[in-house]
Amino acid sequence: MPFDYQLDFRQTDFRAHPELYRVGKGEQGVLLVEPYKSEILPHWRFRTVEVARESADTIYGLFEAYLRAHDFVGADMARKFLQMGYTRSRRYANHKGGKKYDGPVPVELRGQSGAHGRAELPRSPEDPEKAAAAAIFKQKWDQARQHPDYVQQRAAFEAEYGK
Repeated sequence: MPFDYQLDFRQTDFRAHPELYRVGKGEQGVLLVEPYKSEILPHWRFRTVEVARESADTIYGLFEAYLRAHDFVGADMARKFLQMGYTRSRRYANHKGGKKYDGPVPVELRGQSGAHGRAELPRSPEDPEKAAAAAIFKQKWDQARQHPDYVQQRAAFEAEYGK
């Protein structure tokens, strides 16, 4: 099932109501789904290689803790933060200042993924520090996606609540 952007994310506790969560595509909902956003976001950083390594390790630790608690929604949110660490680090590696698209995101589409019809700005010379930070997150993201408990819990979640 697609990610439902119509939910009242300010009032919904997805730990108490996992049936409302949808995996969606990619990073959908990563900055909306509570209480996980508030638990994971403070650890999400990628400014330098050292900062990215500490961040990715901490978030992966949260990922494993959610799996041990059989909290698939938390594990999937941690996986999304690892993915977002990779994609945002790559964006900063390719675009000085991190601005990839020209113009603002339309108000009605904020919080959703995508370019929303905006033109992509030209790439800058690659920033090796951000590229290395991206590689750290990519390794942890791949590890999370392939984790046997994650694969099993995702299949069980989708069987119970739908794809």
